[in-house]
Amino acid sequence: MTKRTNTIFSIDTIDEFKINLLAWSQEYKKVVWLDSNTKNNLNANPIQSDFDAVLAVDSFSEISSDYTNSFSKLKEFQKKTKDYIFGYLGYDLKNDIEKLNSNNFDGLKFPDVFFFQPKKMFFIKGNILEVRYLLQFESEIESDLLEIKNYKLSSKNSNSSDIKIKLRIHKDDYYSKINKVLAHILRGNIYEVSFCQEFFAENSTIDPIKVYQNLNKISSPPFATFLKADDKFLLSASPERFIKRTGNTVISQPIKGTIKRGENSSEDKDFVFQLENDSKERAENIMIVDLVRNDLSKTANKDSVKVTELCKVYTFEQVHQLISTIESKVETETNSIDIIKSLFPMGSMTGAPKIAAMQIIEELEETKRGLYSGAVGYFSPTGDFDFNVIIRSILYNETERYISYSVGGAITAKSVPEKEYEECLLKAKAMREVLLNS
Repeated sequence: MTKRTNTIFSIDTIDEFKINLLAWSQEYKKVVWLDSNTKNNLNANPIQSDFDAVLAVDSFSEISSDYTNSFSKLKEFQKKTKDYIFGYLGYDLKNDIEKLNSNNFDGLKFPDVFFFQPKKMFFIKGNILEVRYLLQFESEIESDLLEIKNYKLSSKNSNSSDIKIKLRIHKDDYYSKINKVLAHILRGNIYEVSFCQEFFAENSTIDPIKVYQNLNKISSPPFATFLKADDKFLLSASPERFIKRTGNTVISQPIKGTIKRGENSSEDKDFVFQLENDSKERAENIMIVDLVRNDLSKTANKDSVKVTELCKVYTFEQVHQLISTIESKVETETNSIDIIKSLFPMGSMTGAPKIAAMQIIEELEETKRGLYSGAVGYFSPTGDFDFNVIIRSILYNETERYISYSVGGAITAKSVPEKEYEECLLKAKAMREVLLNS
């Protein structure tokens, strides 16, 4: 196993330190920042994380690939490093798992899979900072911490263009496509499909850190992510966990079911009650729970798959959502990448049955999903892992000057095209506001 430092510090002004830490990280080409937003959690039963925030920077070794043999390559990379690795799995890795393809337009051009072994890591829990550097870079800890504490935040505005957001699918086309999905459901080809649409801006530049911080401030989600891979950025306010392994326990927490926040506490309670008792939203969630149970059973010990929460309402800054938690037990020697592969792509972003849903997605959506509806996270040296679902996210290719965010919803037999369109606009609101006002 790769050797690292394990140096503990107490930080009095942790909020200020976090801001400086993320700004300082921009000196490096490879960055993953994961923030649980623990202080701002609105839920009685918070979505548990092993830390409040973690920063991984500066690649010592890495893997970047298209989908071909991607899971085998990743397994080999993990075996070789025997260390923490941080990165992402793009949606189009589906083509490595099944006989599928991705031929839609791609303005972002992200690799399908990317992971790196960081030289430097910072874990934050409360006001405790744990610094874990590869041993050969241990001498840089003191000077790095001094630089971070005294880091002068840039006040420059790097927005050099007015952002004009366009729709890849216009309203009438969206209605037409939803009706085609409903026809597939009527014929019995599928029960549910997650249909998504892209909003985009061309010839535009943004300050990724500023946009991420504003997005995170609006949403305060439990799986916020800032990812930088050279000229490509993910700025994510994801509320959803895809899958987590701790020892022999694996959990998945799909989200299906959304309603807006109320203007006051009384209206808010009414919306929670509506969501809890909405038969369509509950049916969407339960279909995906069944799919996840089936996927988890491929690697689980016999009779160990259990639903520990079904359609529980979780509250976020912008919306209420229905979340279910499914748990399984696995053998110690069960490979972590095999577990992820058995569930990928996540049911909440595909549909049921999964392969038929992905075929319909490819047929009717206009954009290659790429990193959107994939997953960002990390593997520990022991094989534990935690990955989010990439939704509520802005993707940016700095070289191409291309900005993109996608939103979608679960289409079932009870779906009404107009209501689905309204839900998309609700989910897109925070990202639109941030891009136009940052």
